[in-house]
Amino acid sequence: MKPAWIAKLPPAWRARMVRLGFNLHPAFRGTGGRVELVAGDLRHIRIRLPLSWRTKNIVGSLYGGSLFAITDGAHPMMLMSALGEGYIVWDKAASIRYRKPGYTTLYADFRLGDDELAEIRAGLAVFPELERTFTVELKDSAGVVHTVVERTVYIAEKNYYRQKKAGGDQ
Repeated sequence: MKPAWIAKLPPAWRARMVRLGFNLHPAFRGTGGRVELVAGDLRHIRIRLPLSWRTKNIVGSLYGGSLFAITDGAHPMMLMSALGEGYIVWDKAASIRYRKPGYTTLYADFRLGDDELAEIRAGLAVFPELERTFTVELKDSAGVVHTVVERTVYIAEKNYYRQKKAGGDQ
């Protein structure tokens, strides 16, 4: 289920347009985060969350909602791109653990490695749907982890998902 507008772009433009799409989307802009990097193969995304008046909470550290929100959508987007049109991909669940307050800019790196993608493809070859949990660490420029977010993503073959949905099973 690659977004149609991405599939229509020449490969050289896809990463730039994904970055621009994230950064201009009103919901993502509201988080205060900015996508800094989208790899050419769309399997690595880096997001920066600066400490500013827009992202600061009452005690002066990064607002927890912004920390959580910047992690939304990256893994599903990467999976949609990597798996192609035959699959449905949704965020299903998420949790956040704060390790220490963020009083400076934090960064989140989202990666979809070859081994991980091969495991997902192998799982989908056996089962028409599966869930995969991804862990994202939000770190400062020195590499110190401030927050850990786990996001569970639902992945299903498009035909299976449609049949399941039509049958009323959710």
